[in-house]
Amino acid sequence: MSTVVEDRLQITDLITGWIHRDLGEWDKLRNLFHADGEIEVTWFEGKFTDFVDGSMRMGASALRTKHLMGTPVVTFNGDRAVVETNAVIVGENVELGLGCVAHNRFIDTVERRDGVWKLCKRQSVYDMGSFAFPAGMVAIDATVVAKYPREYAPLAYLLEASGFPVKRIFATRGSELERSMKARVQYWLQMEPVGVLPAI
Repeated sequence: MSTVVEDRLQITDLITGWIHRDLGEWDKLRNLFHADGEIEVTWFEGKFTDFVDGSMRMGASALRTKHLMGTPVVTFNGDRAVVETNAVIVGENVELGLGCVAHNRFIDTVERRDGVWKLCKRQSVYDMGSFAFPAGMVAIDATVVAKYPREYAPLAYLLEASGFPVKRIFATRGSELERSMKARVQYWLQMEPVGVLPAI
C-alpha cells in the first residue's frame, strides 16, 4: 500500500511533467492524464487528448512557450486529490519579436485508478502578467489588450497574434470565477468517484 509520501511524489511528478509539453515530448505528455482527462486554459478547452494535438500544432508555429512550475500544494481525500501549483508561463513569437510573462496557478484534480495517480482536469487562475519586450520595440495594439483582464492580457494578446485566440474570460486572482472553480473542485474531492467535475 502506498504511503502519503509516495503519493505526493507521484503527484509532484505529474505536475513537473509539464516540461514534456515544453520539450515536445508528446507521448509522455499524454501519459500525465487519465484517458477521460480534460483541460481548460486560455487557448484551449476540452479533452486532454485534443489539447496535445493542439499543442503539437502550436509547437510547429512561431509561438514558443516555457512553464516554470512551483511546488504543488496537495489536499487528499482517499484516492482523490486537489492540487494547486504556482507557475510562470514564458512565451514568445519569434516572428513577431514579441513575448510575455504570465504568473498563474494551476488547479488540478487528480485521481488514483488501479494504483496509479493521474490528472483528471486542469484549470488555471491568472495572477499577473506583462509583456517581455517593451512597447517601442514592437507595436502593441492597446485596443486588443483592453479586451482581456489585465492579469493575462499580455498572454492573451500574444496568443491571439499567433493564431490561438482566447474565446472567453478566465479566472483571475480573487475573482468570482476563481471562487466558483475552487468550490467545484472541493465538492468533487468529497464526492464518490464518478468522473468529471460537477456543474454547480
